Amino acid sequence: MKSVTPRARKVRILATLGPASNTAEMIRALYMAGADAFRLNMSHGSHEDHATNIGHIRALEKEFGRPSTILADLQGPKLRIGSFAGDMVMLKTGQRFVLDHDEALGTDKRVNLPHREIYEALEPEARLLLDDGKLVLRVKKVTADKIETVVEVGGALSNRKGVNVPDVVVPMAALTEKDRRDLAFAVEQGADWVALSFVQRPEDLAEARRLMGGYGALMAKIEKPAALQRLDEILELSDAVMVARGDLGVELPPQDVPPLQKHIVASARRLGKPVVVATQMLESMIKAPTPTRAEVSDVANAIYDGADAIMLSAETAAGDWPKEAVAMMDSIACSVEQDREYLDRLHFTETKPDPTTADALAEASNSITRTVTAKAIVCFTSSGSTVRRISRERPQTPILALTPRTGTARRMGLLWGVHAVRTKDIGSFEEMIGKARRMAMRHKLAEAGDKIIVLAGVPFGTPGSTNVLHVAHLRGDELKGREE
Repeated sequence: MKSVTPRARKVRILATLGPASNTAEMIRALYMAGADAFRLNMSHGSHEDHATNIGHIRALEKEFGRPSTILADLQGPKLRIGSFAGDMVMLKTGQRFVLDHDEALGTDKRVNLPHREIYEALEPEARLLLDDGKLVLRVKKVTADKIETVVEVGGALSNRKGVNVPDVVVPMAALTEKDRRDLAFAVEQGADWVALSFVQRPEDLAEARRLMGGYGALMAKIEKPAALQRLDEILELSDAVMVARGDLGVELPPQDVPPLQKHIVASARRLGKPVVVATQMLESMIKAPTPTRAEVSDVANAIYDGADAIMLSAETAAGDWPKEAVAMMDSIACSVEQDREYLDRLHFTETKPDPTTADALAEASNSITRTVTAKAIVCFTSSGSTVRRISRERPQTPILALTPRTGTARRMGLLWGVHAVRTKDIGSFEEMIGKARRMAMRHKLAEAGDKIIVLAGVPFGTPGSTNVLHVAHLRGDELKGREE
């Protein structure tokens, strides 16, 4: 078995693949620059393209001996207007403009909007945002086949631009037919995480969960104001969340997004759910080899808040400097984590344990690590739930997760501070301690003479049975020729 030196940093980097990064060479370069996990944007590219990229990612697993992590991000229900006779019109502030079911090409007076769900949900004085919020319409009257509006913010409007409806909950299915096909493909290809777009309510997660059939983990993207009203319920039903600041920043005033980001991150951490901060983090690096100082501060703030992972979108998918963008994010993360106040800031968010043995031991492991100056926390896990609990505590030492399940090891690639290793199961207490010692040294997390914290469950191999915590001393004669 290969031994791999873990990343020096604890926050994870999620890189989106696309035209700028769809070769084996570039995917490997992104990994070497610091990418811990890879996002497949199902809004773009064919299944054949994604399958090829999955093959490239899994090849890294064989080459480097570290589990690879893949997130399939579903497109979700996109709302769009129809097309115009001249491909584009100019809407003036204060003018009347109608959206209707007429499929004829649009003019500067009207355009087709085929989504009947919007007509059913809208009320007078609600807003419609077009083209990522560049144009704003105020609804004056709604009938079954016509929406009469006044243009509050005008501008150029071209074919098939997106529509956002921030003021009401639109009763749309969370999964479109395309999403169902993409989800079936993701499960078939063994994607470790599936991200559900435009979640509005906890019920939106149910169908995706059913279609996944127990495979992989489900991430809810928080990008609709309606989701914020039921955030705790959505967190309870998801395995992780993403702060998708693109659409969130369209439907809300931009100044509202930073405090909401902090609220979502803190809420996820309190419940022990991994949280990803995404969108426009190093946006200028799509075209420039270096970011702005404001972008660097934005990334740093997400890390100080305690996000499990930070994500690059177009920077790596379609930008001119994909490898440099990952390297920059890696440098920012390493710099923040070297700040002596970093861990103190992380613990501004109080993470109270649930009244369970596993939670109590996870909390205790963090405290004991500081008291006895342990070098690592080693956790034997089947499902990964105890490792998630330990990660929630944001300990000062690395977390070495040992699991016999490939899927579990791969999913943990988005957890803060976790270095996952797939290894053979254990059968006794003595074997557990011996293996924990060997693996901690083999993966260069500790040396002879150091102490480590070991957590496991008895009976061994039983999910959810964590009930043992042990402080072990490492000896120098334990690395000899053992196949793990």
